[in-house]
Amino acid sequence: MKENASTRFLLAALILFSIHPLSQQRVVLSQSSVSSTALLNPQHKFWNQKAPDTFLVKVETSKGDFVIEVRRDWSPHGADRFYNLVRAGFFNDSRFFRVRAGFIAQFGIAGDPGIAAVWRNQTFSDDPVRQSNRRGLISFAMTGPNARTTQLFINLTDNSRLDDQGFSPIGEVVEGMDVVDKLYAGYGESAGGGMRGGAQAKVFEDGNTYLDREFPLLDKLIRASVLKRHRGAF
Repeated sequence: MKENASTRFLLAALILFSIHPLSQQRVVLSQSSVSSTALLNPQHKFWNQKAPDTFLVKVETSKGDFVIEVRRDWSPHGADRFYNLVRAGFFNDSRFFRVRAGFIAQFGIAGDPGIAAVWRNQTFSDDPVRQSNRRGLISFAMTGPNARTTQLFINLTDNSRLDDQGFSPIGEVVEGMDVVDKLYAGYGESAGGGMRGGAQAKVFEDGNTYLDREFPLLDKLIRASVLKRHRGAF
């Protein structure tokens, strides 16, 4: 009896350890499949997820990592859009295409032209400006009222003059602002400026291929991911 019980226990353990990793892998693959489908379909139910009241996003770059704390009460529509874009992996393998020293660091055009084209005109409603665009705060870029899409900028200095233009901060860099300050700014407006003037056509048409060829020193946004820890865990 003892031998049979031991044998049964060992067999059960072997089955558990052989199946469990595969089960986890299936879950990951399933989640990845949903995200990939959603990235090409802005009407997918994936995008209806409401963001948490506060959440942290870790941004891995070619200069190092920084962390953004997003506050939904600051900008509900903006927080929801950013949260879901991060969940979907939209920002992964993209570029900080517009960095102006002493002003802003901008990102948010997908590196894959196919995805960038889908989201180029997927606007969402404005939020009231509840916080000033001071150093370290992050806001969505826009060309006019109710015209926010996927592009965001981090304020490198106090830019309160942007408040009256309707730029509503959604959160702030709470860790690694020194990394943001190091992002390559040598190209100024030439790499990806001119959003309002319609001068970003090549970035949308050819994505990373164009930026890497013409502006090889631009820093890379390797990955953005929602963290499970809270700010108090720093």
